[in-house]
Amino acid sequence: MTSLTIGELAARSGVAEGTLRVWEARHSFPAPARLPSGHRRYSERDLEAVLAVSSGRAAGLSLAAAIDRARRLVSEPSTSLYGALRETYEQLHPIGLSKAALLRLTRAIEDECCARAPEPLLFGCFQREAAYRESEHRWRDLARTAQGAFVLAEFPRMRRPRAAPVEVPIRPRDPLVREWAVVCDAPQRAACLVAWERPRVLHAPRVFETVWTIEPLVVRAAARICADLVGLSAPELVADLRPRLADRPAPVDVGAQLRAAVEVAGRVVLYADPASAAASAVPPTTRIGRAQPVGAG
Repeated sequence: MTSLTIGELAARSGVAEGTLRVWEARHSFPAPARLPSGHRRYSERDLEAVLAVSSGRAAGLSLAAAIDRARRLVSEPSTSLYGALRETYEQLHPIGLSKAALLRLTRAIEDECCARAPEPLLFGCFQREAAYRESEHRWRDLARTAQGAFVLAEFPRMRRPRAAPVEVPIRPRDPLVREWAVVCDAPQRAACLVAWERPRVLHAPRVFETVWTIEPLVVRAAARICADLVGLSAPELVADLRPRLADRPAPVDVGAQLRAAVEVAGRVVLYADPASAAASAVPPTTRIGRAQPVGAG
């Protein structure tokens, strides 16, 4: 509701009316509703955003950076992770994958990024509860070293099992029920995969439009959307995570990013070819003074 006058906003936020007008003129922030008379009216969300700017400024951010961060903090949650990323990041080009191929790529990201990242923030979207139960043992292992781990599916209720991801229910009519995702927000090991299941033709195999990336900005956006979706059911679970997710991720070494991409791609190949996977697990042996390379021959 837009019920606050500029004076009330100033009084409750501690930011002078003149300063609020300058911010609006120079940064289009905050953006009040206007009465027919022209008077400004602000919402509680506007108040939250102004307070976030003050907090950012106190932490040393420039005004522009603090406003940008505040907008992310109070933005309306998207109901579709896939839709939000595709709409915002045009460089993400989807490819159609079968469920088997999508599962291999998912496992590769879990093993190369989620399992190796220091204190990652993890989100998984599984559509149905049965799909999560098939991977629950893996996600319990991933959650052991994570700062936070959440899984979303058609669970009957919210659960917070010990030493395991928080189970967040989604409704049968939510857009997320057609989506598959794994998001790993972590320094140097950021990665996300998001897929949308195409409507099926009778007797046709399942096909998923899939995007994946290791770009930290995109991964951070995906993690923020996932946190918002969790917050729709249990805002207290992600309240402490919102400041971290509102910040821009730290710069990442380009070489490290390239290595991470190669490692993920390499693991996909191993999962796709059981013979290669078996060969890579065999340690090299030495025959009469010369080493045999792994997988040789």
